[in-house]
Amino acid sequence: MDKLTAMQVFSHVAEQGHFGAAAHHFKISRTMVSKHINQLEAYLGIKLINRTTRQQELTESGRMYYQECKTILAAIAQAENTLQMMTGTARGRISINAPVSFGSSVLAPIVNRFLHLYPDIDVELCLDNSLVDPINSHIDLVVRIGELGDSGLIGRHIMDYHMQFCASPQYLATHPVIQSINDLSDHQCLGFSYSTNGSLSVAHQHIFGKRHFRLLSNSGLVLTQAAIDGLGIILQPTIVVNEAIIAGKLVNIDCLTPPEAMPIHVLYKDKNLPLKTRTLIDYIVAQLS
Repeated sequence: MDKLTAMQVFSHVAEQGHFGAAAHHFKISRTMVSKHINQLEAYLGIKLINRTTRQQELTESGRMYYQECKTILAAIAQAENTLQMMTGTARGRISINAPVSFGSSVLAPIVNRFLHLYPDIDVELCLDNSLVDPINSHIDLVVRIGELGDSGLIGRHIMDYHMQFCASPQYLATHPVIQSINDLSDHQCLGFSYSTNGSLSVAHQHIFGKRHFRLLSNSGLVLTQAAIDGLGIILQPTIVVNEAIIAGKLVNIDCLTPPEAMPIHVLYKDKNLPLKTRTLIDYIVAQLS
């Protein structure tokens, strides 16, 4: 048995609550995840996880062992980071969580260039509009849009998020003239949706002043294409719609004032970052400055 790998797999299951997340993270099958856990339990002579068809729950012994695993794995990571600092060579895997539209339009191309420059570093880029808890997960970096709350995390500003009201030239030519924000209630609008505690919400719904949207999506790219196809008006980040505006596929609606720009931060748990993680953060900041 590879005890270190088994401890890493077990810790990931403990954090995420199911085998599937560990299988995805370590790029192994669920069966192999189960095998690692079984071997660990057999070696220790205790049951670590109570398994059901839907989730896996730690036993009391499992919770205690998980805390010890966290301490051991953190010490190993620190030792590796110390060696990397001594040699000046960044290596290892970095996991990042970011919103879908920003991750697709901005972050993904930056990560691709970074991977070419640093062949010893691997990146797991997870795009998700729900709020991920970086304290109790394996995620190394979290990108958040908006003002920061008191989360105990460390934040580094990377850019500001500017928004624009847009529609296709065809749509604007065949619908009533828009003179103020109040006119939006009489127009076809496309809304950005996201999930909060299991319920669906629509961003900036108070600005549109309506409950009905022709299309709701949690992807700014989907909404941008729908606007290009003449389905209605969108309020989306400049970084998402700018290419379509330059190409003449969308038109900025100048008479409508968008919300104030929101800051974007990359968040992390500990100021003593591994060399690999600090290298990636510095690269992202440099690319966006």
